[in-house]
Formats: sequence, structure tokens, C-alpha cells
Amino acid sequence: MLKVRYFKYINLTLALSSCFSVMNCTYAEDSSWKNFSAKDLIRPRPDDSYKTINLANLSKFNVTAPNTPLPIVGQPETVTSGFSATNRMDISPLRNGEDQSLDLNQAVLLAIQRNPTIRQSIAELSQQSASIDVARASYYPSISAGMETGDLTSANKGEQVYTIKATQMLYDFGQVKASVDIEKAKLVAEQANVLVAVDEIATDTSRDVLAIRYYRNLVNIAQQQIKGMQRLYNIALLRANAGISSRADPVQAQSYVAYAQSYLITQQSSLRQTEQKLRTLLGFDVSQMKFTVSSDLVTQSGLYRPIQFNNIPQMIAAKAEIDVSSAQKEQTRKSIYPKISLVGSVSHAINGINPDSGKRNGTDPAVYLSVSSTFYQGGQVQAQLNAANYAEQAAQAKLDSTYLDVLNTTRTAQELIENTQRQIDILIQREKITHQTRELYEDQYKLGTRSILDLLSAEQSYQSARIEKEQAIYTIYDTIAQYISTTGKSRDVYQINNKNIQGVELQQ
Repeated sequence: MLKVRYFKYINLTLALSSCFSVMNCTYAEDSSWKNFSAKDLIRPRPDDSYKTINLANLSKFNVTAPNTPLPIVGQPETVTSGFSATNRMDISPLRNGEDQSLDLNQAVLLAIQRNPTIRQSIAELSQQSASIDVARASYYPSISAGMETGDLTSANKGEQVYTIKATQMLYDFGQVKASVDIEKAKLVAEQANVLVAVDEIATDTSRDVLAIRYYRNLVNIAQQQIKGMQRLYNIALLRANAGISSRADPVQAQSYVAYAQSYLITQQSSLRQTEQKLRTLLGFDVSQMKFTVSSDLVTQSGLYRPIQFNNIPQMIAAKAEIDVSSAQKEQTRKSIYPKISLVGSVSHAINGINPDSGKRNGTDPAVYLSVSSTFYQGGQVQAQLNAANYAEQAAQAKLDSTYLDVLNTTRTAQELIENTQRQIDILIQREKITHQTRELYEDQYKLGTRSILDLLSAEQSYQSARIEKEQAIYTIYDTIAQYISTTGKSRDVYQINNKNIQGVELQQ
């Protein structure tokens, strides 16, 4: 057995290595000596700060337009069309008449608190935080033990040599720090991915809520259309039975009733499908739930305010990929430098000669410095540098591509909303005109100066104008929801900031 007195060499090595490990961590990461404990000498201190995602810290980078031959048209200072978030977007909330009520923001919060996709992103974030500790562990001492036998083909095969070794890296020209920087950059990317997952679920929930309200309105219109067509059918039937009009009139009216009934079934089917999608997100039946949407939704979207590109999670993730590539390149450059370590070891032979001391059953303690470096690896270092350079270029291209995608989506959304708003103004007038035409044609039909087909067409035109108006309103709301997601404003608009989401706090 090893004698206790020989452990003083291991203890000396551990003491020295512990001092150097703390000095290395302090130098490399600017650590504080506050709340210092003995455990900090042998392993990294657990750090749960990754569970707080601060957008202000993540967005500390500048975004510039990429160098591209494509023309980039700037945002006009004034909107010449007269459409703006303040003077035109005065659309009242969509209507429905259910009893139970749930606000849009509440629905979004419920969805993100229970969605497994977000839980998966958070687990991956925790995994990456642990990877930082794995990288930081190289600052601390390592202890290994082993046993070797003698040559099994000789008379010395019964020999056994036991060895205990403690190693502490003293200086490595920043190689470990580069590894830590890589993992920290990856952590930022994972934090951005959590924000992306939150935004996606929030957007899906918001769009489903808006779609449910839209389809409920269409169902109401379809039901009114059936009543209107049925009323005209009854009038035509009475007049035909009285011999005042042709027997073909009720037949024509019946075909319009059938069309209206078919349209109702189509909208009811769309409504049920959307309700099932939202039920999956929220976890309960929403068929009897009334959803309310703030009339400030459009204003909060900041439709014509400057876009804060560095607040968009996809942009943050793309920038983090650039940082990862840069850190990998720096790590590769430093890998050719030597690593200086302090080593303490004790070997003890049993039933044979200790090859280190030359004594039978002898023990050999040692404390020494080790300097190691790989000067040539068959061109591996240069190949790794080339790979890191290409990865950095790809990450920059991804950032530029994300920038252009955001520009394209937001400009398209602005144009679509503006044109749709103008369309709504026309549809409102059309609804009024067709309503008057319907009443006028009915009076003329009773006088015999209009056919039943004119009356049915007028009824259908009136209902079609109402349907198209609802479609235009829904188009604006749905586009706004997508615009909010694209510009990274979901957490602000839906009031998710400064809340704990499945164990992670989202700070603005």
C-alpha cells in the first residue's frame, strides 16, 4: 500500500494547482473573490444567470445593411397615402357573442407557459450552460489514478505499479479562455433560440385567436344569408302559389338557399379546425370562449416606426453564430502554442521493481513542470483556420439574409395593410349600396317590375360585400400579427416581458 507520508507530494501539487486554477479563472473571466468557498478551488461555481434572458444585453451590436447589388429603398419619412397607425387604423375589434371571455394576451401567456417546444429550447439552453462549465473545468486541477502490470510474457508478469497523478494547467496562452468564449457565444445563440420559440408560439396563438373571431363572424353572416335567402324563397313560393309569379321563382330561390347552406358548412368546418388548433395550444376546449382583442394592437405594433434589428431574436442568433466562428478561429490560432502544467505524482510498486525509482516494492514521488505542444499536425491547424473563416463568412451571410428577409416581410406587410385599408373604405360603401339595392329590388319585385333572380342577386351581393369586408379586416389583423413577430415585438405587445416563462425570466 502507498504510505500516507507520500501523499504530501500530491497535497503540495493540489495546493499549488488550486492557487493557480483560481488565478487563471480570475484572470480569464474577471471573477470576483466575493462569496469565495473551498469548493471553488476544485471545480467551477454553478451559474444560473443564463436563466435570465436580458434583451438589452443581447442586442448590444450594430446592424448595417449588407453589401448587395440589389437596390434598397429607404423608409419614407412621411406616408403620402394618408394611411397611418394613428389616423387610419381605427378598425373596431372583431365581433362575437360568447359568454366566457379570454383576452388575447392571456391566451398567449397560457400557450407559452405550457408549450413543449419552449421547454425543449430551455433544456437546450441549460445544456449549453453546462457546456460552459465543461470548458471552464480545464482551469482546475485534474487527478487520475492507474495501475500497470509487468511484461506478461516474462517472469515479471506478477509486478504491479500503482500511480496517482495530479495535474494543474498553469498557462496556455489563452487556449482554455478561447474554448470558454466559444461556449458563451453558443449560449447567446441558445438564449436567442428561446426567444424565437416564444415568439413563434405567441404568434401562432395570436393568429389562431384572430382566425377564430374571423370565422365566427363569417358563420354569423352565413346564417343571416340563409335566413335572407329563405325569406325570399318563402315570398316567391307564396307568389307562385297565388299565381302572381312563375313557378320557376321558388326553384331559383331554393338553389340560392342551398348555396348559402353549403357556404355555412364550409365556414363552420374552418372554424372547428381553427378551434382545434388553438385547443392544442391552450389545452382546453375553446368553442364556447369569447376572445377579446385590444383596439391598440395595431398601434402597439409600431407599423411605421423604425425597426430595431438588433432586438429581433433571429438577428441575435445570427450575430451569435458570427461570434462563435470568430472564437473558434481564435482557438485554432492559439492551439499551436505550448501548454505549461504543474504535475505531482506518486508511483508504488508491488511484487516487483518500480521503474521510476529502480527499487523493489519502491515508491517514487515527484513534482515537476510539464511543457507540451503540437507543432505540426499534417496541416490540420491551417485547415481548421480555413474552416473557421468559411463558417464566419457563412454566419455573416446568414445575418445579411435575415436582415433582407425582415425588410422584405415588413415592407410587404406595410403595403398590404395600406391597400387593404383602402379596400375596406370601398367595401363599406359597397355594403351600404347593396343594402339599399336589396330593399329597392324587393319593393320592385312585389310590384312585378323585378324578377326573383334580381332579388336573389341583390341579397347575395349584399352578403358578399359583408364577407369581403370581414376578410379585409382579418387580413389586416393577421398581417399585423405576422409583422409583430417579424420585428421581434411579440414579447412587448403581448406583455410577456419581465415574466417567468417555464423557469426562464424574459427581461426587456
